[in-house]
Amino acid sequence: MPTVTSADGTPIGYEATGSGPALVLVDGACCFRAFGPMRPLAALLQEHFTVYCYDRRGRGESGSVPPYAAPRETEDLQAVIAAAGGSAGVYTMSSGGAIGLAAAALGSGIEALAVYEPPYVGPDPAYTSQLHELLAAGRHGDAVELFQRRVGMPPEAIAGFRASPGFAVLEGIAPTLAYDDAVLAPGHLPPEVAAAVAVPTTLLAGGASPAFLQDAARATAAAIPGARFEVLEDQTHGVDPAALAPLLVKLLR
Repeated sequence: MPTVTSADGTPIGYEATGSGPALVLVDGACCFRAFGPMRPLAALLQEHFTVYCYDRRGRGESGSVPPYAAPRETEDLQAVIAAAGGSAGVYTMSSGGAIGLAAAALGSGIEALAVYEPPYVGPDPAYTSQLHELLAAGRHGDAVELFQRRVGMPPEAIAGFRASPGFAVLEGIAPTLAYDDAVLAPGHLPPEVAAAVAVPTTLLAGGASPAFLQDAARATAAAIPGARFEVLEDQTHGVDPAALAPLLVKLLR
């Protein structure tokens, strides 16, 4: 797979499929190209766009040059957009929304932006502290479980997942949970970022998602001049690519 080099020298693995205007997809926590929703979504969009999927730093085929800082992820997205020809539509999922919004505020060649349920739900210093303690101790499985508890996964579901083959994948990328925590650290979209977003922007939420995620998306849209807010009925945070793809064609083509 091809790679692009980010500003700090980190190699970022990506792939491009389809034809048409460029569209870059940005994952949320615990996901990368080989483990998450973006490849199935890209398969539905590739007749309308040249779709770029990339592994966020520290995941899949991407490196992570230390020290980590949230702006590095914005630079990674900018590098992928440059590889796509310098301009692109961008779709972001969950914590990836903070990256897309930060990049849009800088210009970055983003022509239109769609953001699904950015989890701006307020800072949680206790979670941050415990997460870093577990990662420093090498307790990656416990760090993943901590994250799963924080997002509301039932205890019985966590226990079942820890016994599944997929849990080892998450253990391998557990250090990136600290990256997601860092990009969301303010707990809301910073006003200076919101004011600088000058591209067509739509915030999306699932009608069956928890109220706090719908409220976060709605509040983020209200903070950005001219942004829209739309609800995908019957969808949750794990949005169905088949339900999402037609809307992205309308918003980002």
